[in-house]
Amino acid sequence: MNRSLRVAVADDEPRMREFYKEMLPLLGHEVVCVAKSGAELVSECQSLRPDLIITDIKMPDLDGIEAAKQLCNQDPVPVILVTAHDDPELLARAGDTHILGYLVKPVKRQDLQPAILIAVRRFEEFQALSKETSDLRQALKDRKLIERAKGILMKRTGLDEAAAFQRLQKMARDNNRKLVQIAEMVVTVEDAYGGGDLKL
Repeated sequence: MNRSLRVAVADDEPRMREFYKEMLPLLGHEVVCVAKSGAELVSECQSLRPDLIITDIKMPDLDGIEAAKQLCNQDPVPVILVTAHDDPELLARAGDTHILGYLVKPVKRQDLQPAILIAVRRFEEFQALSKETSDLRQALKDRKLIERAKGILMKRTGLDEAAAFQRLQKMARDNNRKLVQIAEMVVTVEDAYGGGDLKL
């Protein structure tokens, strides 16, 4: 992915806001919003409609997870969460939304670009999946199954993440099945073989 993204960022720490304003343009992206709180992020993004949101979790008035949830309920967008703490409870909350990346402070330039690439790619995959089901909760559940199937293909064939997803899509087309049905078959076969010698 080489395209330039319109990015909204939110953090209550001034140095982090400056970091994003300086670093994201160097990576080829445009910073369209720099918010100090979750509420400001929600307010700004409703009119700006960015391609990507990078937000701190713990902020005044509205945390990053809740802000992301409000925005994605209106208009789904990929979100990367940033936090100073590796908190399992927060991760569990984040798993039920469009959070597609997770960074722990201090964030470095070399961490930022891969996180953006992965978040955008996973979002595009999620959007493709959403066309197959009108139920958002089911789509989130299906995404987890597809992530597992992708992981199996990557391990078994040496494909990268994007190629593994394309292989799943091709299998779905060739067999006239939904993507999630193919993913379920891959996972079922892997479980049946118990991680043994499996040809895919």
